[in-house]
Amino acid sequence: MSLHIKSFVVTAIALMSLVSPAPAEETAKPGSPAATTTISGKQLPPPDPKFGGVIKRNALQSKAWWAPRVVPPKKAPNILLIMTDDAGFGVPSTSGGVIPTPTLDRIAKNGLLYNNIHSTALCSPTRAALITGRNHHSAGFGVISEQSTGFPGYNSIISKDKSTIGRILLDNGYATSWFGKDHNTPAFAASQVGPFDQWPTGMGFEYFYGFVGGDANQWQPNLFRNTTQIYPFKGKPGWNLVTGMADDAIDWLNRINQTDPSKPFFLHYVPGATHAPHHPTREWVDKIHNMHLFDDGWNKLRERIFENQKRLGVIPADTQLEPWPKELLKNWDDLTAKEKKLFIRQVEVFAAYAAYNDHEIGRVIQAVEDMGKLDDTLIIYINGDNGTSAEGGPLGTPNEVAYFNGVNEMPVDVQMKWYDVWGTEQTYNHMSAGWSWAFDTPFTWFKQNASKLGGIRQSMAISWPNGIEDKGSLRE
Repeated sequence: MSLHIKSFVVTAIALMSLVSPAPAEETAKPGSPAATTTISGKQLPPPDPKFGGVIKRNALQSKAWWAPRVVPPKKAPNILLIMTDDAGFGVPSTSGGVIPTPTLDRIAKNGLLYNNIHSTALCSPTRAALITGRNHHSAGFGVISEQSTGFPGYNSIISKDKSTIGRILLDNGYATSWFGKDHNTPAFAASQVGPFDQWPTGMGFEYFYGFVGGDANQWQPNLFRNTTQIYPFKGKPGWNLVTGMADDAIDWLNRINQTDPSKPFFLHYVPGATHAPHHPTREWVDKIHNMHLFDDGWNKLRERIFENQKRLGVIPADTQLEPWPKELLKNWDDLTAKEKKLFIRQVEVFAAYAAYNDHEIGRVIQAVEDMGKLDDTLIIYINGDNGTSAEGGPLGTPNEVAYFNGVNEMPVDVQMKWYDVWGTEQTYNHMSAGWSWAFDTPFTWFKQNASKLGGIRQSMAISWPNGIEDKGSLRE
């Protein structure tokens, strides 16, 4: 198993162990419609039980019998599995960054902070490993789904013998759901004719609300509920998916709780933030702008994050910071005034997107607390499925799709035409790679590069009030 995926595989296997083999235990009167049982877990899906009633020539002499409904073992927790997108180790305040992420801070304070978790350097492979507990090649995702080929390990197909955590928990009696980004459905199946066996609803997630593919316009996304395309943004100026999916997740949690409050839930929450396009609301852009976090440039930002990380103890005190790669990216002091102005605008919108996303995740967690279920909920909050993206190039871009159409770099003078609308529905924006390098501090390089830790080193926090005693500790 490759080192850089090992931590995500271990995380998935740990989730699966929560419903590990346990003695069968029936409740209520055996054979009644209310009867339940736990299963051993030795075979999934479990075999159908033998009929336990009596069948005679007529109904009066026969005895009805209902198969017991499968439920999780006693004290099995609810599970909220969260992972953000394209965010390096130095992005959140929790691991030394300057962008405020109070929700991730809260999870770390009430549980454990991990500073040595590894992803792959790309979206689909990390996500396949996380939901299957397998090396990404074993799960068919050696590359992103859009680049799949007809070879084992690279065909973007999760085979049936690589069951997802959604399928395993569903078969053990959980309510299961998936919100946000689905980058594990083959591109050739991402249409209204399917097939849908490789969509979340075909892989053990009873409810899906999100988009299929690597990214989405957050103002007008290509959005699905289960396998039906929906348009909740129509007639609603200012609607944004970051809030929209939080609203829908809260609604799902409340419906499950109202219908059967005893049934544990598994909610896989994977927003498109902070993958480009960076589309926060204007309110969050103004909040970040007024904090002036980036006025002194990316060199100083990197140094500030590095010192924060040493102060917090998330990196060793004797860590050395590699020199700035001036052969790839200019030093901040060598930029023109116009370049600095544009690049600060780009990063403020990115930071607003990250902070906005963390806030909405906090709303989902608050909904769990409002139901009185926080103490019995295992929350795993992973910062990034890979390092921060440098796909905007050295100059950034108001439209990341331009690169795929042969426009490699858009001059700063041209980009300034979108300065006032950066991050709105008029752009499909990405920031300069100079910021990306800084946000992967203390490591170097970024997303797509698996040979340097900047692309594959993440941070994670886990809380479970009734299961974790050593609260507020760091795990290395």
